[in-house]
Amino acid sequence: MLIPKRTKYRKQFRGKMNGIATKGNKVDFGDYGIAAKEFGWITSRQIEACRVTINRTFKREGKIWIRIFPDKPYTKRPEGTRMGKGKGNTEGWVAVVKTGKILFEVGGVPEEKAKEALRKAGHKLPIKTKFVRREEIGGEK
Repeated sequence: MLIPKRTKYRKQFRGKMNGIATKGNKVDFGDYGIAAKEFGWITSRQIEACRVTINRTFKREGKIWIRIFPDKPYTKRPEGTRMGKGKGNTEGWVAVVKTGKILFEVGGVPEEKAKEALRKAGHKLPIKTKFVRREEIGGEK
């Protein structure tokens, strides 16, 4: 699973989860991608589940680019703990995803196969997603 090698601080605030992605909102590396239609947190386990699903659908052909990285720690208090006594321990890592962010890109496979793989991967995620193609601008790829 994806986790950072090291961080400056062990715990972070939750932060706001709204807005539209201004960076990472275009298909840059592959031919097809999956974009977020809403905002939310995606855990490292969910990212890994999507990666495995896409790889199994492709059967060792094509290439996958993961465009998100879980670099935000989230904490959880032990079960049955009373209020107070500080913040809980780090439970896992999440990637903060805004609307329009490209989550995964694929290339080197036919469109039907890419669409099927990304559809299956979208079912593993807690947010709504949509299939997107690379935008041809000025005849160059």
